[in-house]
Amino acid sequence: MNPSAETHLWTSETAIAATRGCGAPDWRADGVTIDSRDVISGDLFIAIKGPRFDGHQFTADALAAGAVCAVVDHRPGALGAEAPLLEVNDTMTALEDLGRAARARTAAKVIAVTGSVGKTGTKEALRFVLEDQAPSMASRGSFNNHWGVPLSLSRMPADTAFGVFEIGMNHPGEITPLTKMVRPDVAIITNVENVHSAYFDSIEAIADAKAEIFAGLNDGGVAILNRDNDQYDRLKVAAGRAGVKSIVGFGVHPQAQARAIDIRADSEGSDINAVICGHEIHYRLGQPGRHWVMNSLAVLAAVDAVGGDVGRAAAELAGMHGLKGRGQRHTVTLPGGDFVVIDESYNASPASMRAALEVLGQMQPAGKGRRIAVLGDMLELGEQSGARHAELAKTLIAEKIDLVFTAGKYMDALWSDLSESMRGGCAPTSEGVLAQVTGAVRPGDVIVVKGSARSNTGPIVEALLALPDKG
Repeated sequence: MNPSAETHLWTSETAIAATRGCGAPDWRADGVTIDSRDVISGDLFIAIKGPRFDGHQFTADALAAGAVCAVVDHRPGALGAEAPLLEVNDTMTALEDLGRAARARTAAKVIAVTGSVGKTGTKEALRFVLEDQAPSMASRGSFNNHWGVPLSLSRMPADTAFGVFEIGMNHPGEITPLTKMVRPDVAIITNVENVHSAYFDSIEAIADAKAEIFAGLNDGGVAILNRDNDQYDRLKVAAGRAGVKSIVGFGVHPQAQARAIDIRADSEGSDINAVICGHEIHYRLGQPGRHWVMNSLAVLAAVDAVGGDVGRAAAELAGMHGLKGRGQRHTVTLPGGDFVVIDESYNASPASMRAALEVLGQMQPAGKGRRIAVLGDMLELGEQSGARHAELAKTLIAEKIDLVFTAGKYMDALWSDLSESMRGGCAPTSEGVLAQVTGAVRPGDVIVVKGSARSNTGPIVEALLALPDKG
């Protein structure tokens, strides 16, 4: 690689070689994007044809915003001959080619993460602890699908030491091409739960789809599996069939190699005594909830597998706090006192709902405050939707939740099972319940807001945070 290529993510030379395209020479890009609204100066813009929009329509906008070049499969009519374009046969293929080329040019140890819940949190925790040790990168947000994975790979600098990539799915066969692109050295399956059951006949079928991640695992790679999960044995067999020889279990199971021996939880996090692949370690975790304890064990097992400093990584976990939409906490001031909002609005499944409600149950409201749950529909559960929503009533009661607001048609099943004293309000949409929630909140309350992405509970969080500070 020539010296100029070493200091930039992509050059015209390296991008043309990767995509087998042709076009404007002598540009240097330090970022890659497929969204013209996200362009910053120095980016390479790739005009992807999506289900709703064709990126070619926004090529001029991307270049005006500072993109150094646009990857296109035809010249958009509004652009002049001088526009810096890299023309290819197919822009989606070009994105994948850039991802593969980025993976091929680096000596990074790469970790891939999948699972029914906990993927993004585990990925972010790995990024958090590894970037303190060596040049590291991780896929942004939940960029885990057929375009998010190659986009994330294309953003990986050549000098990366550790790369962490999230791989998602909601149908069989989706993980295989993505893991073969990522070619991980370590593959984590956080757990297998009855999520996306609208598209699967059984939880075993979900496990089989998650096990596709082993198809891309490099020779000598390590599979890290949840030893406490009911599907562990099935996943272990699948890993063996794929030729994986090193399998590490995590959890509290006595045979787990990454094992929590003692967990002392509080409303701010957990103190954990553990054995990580033969080494005893004590650490503080700055995220509350048993699910985060399990995530942390997988993280430390992965750090060990890629040759990182496990003790240093464990110490860093004390500073790992909630992510936006995934447990981030906010304190809002009202006349007379504060209330706390726990933002879990990014997504929801039965397992993650229970985990969020358990965290709420650990919280201690101040004064006359209450534990309040604001819950939007969980989606992609198929025929089980009604039953899975109604089941949440048991958790709400067990965790001593005082007041519940629901939004969505599936949440009607839960609302019907709630006692009159627990009913705060309900509506067909999150927009409809928003005013009920903001009107009910008072000082001392602790509120969790959670729902699937398409149930749109995020605006409820925003409305709560926007309540005026008249203190």
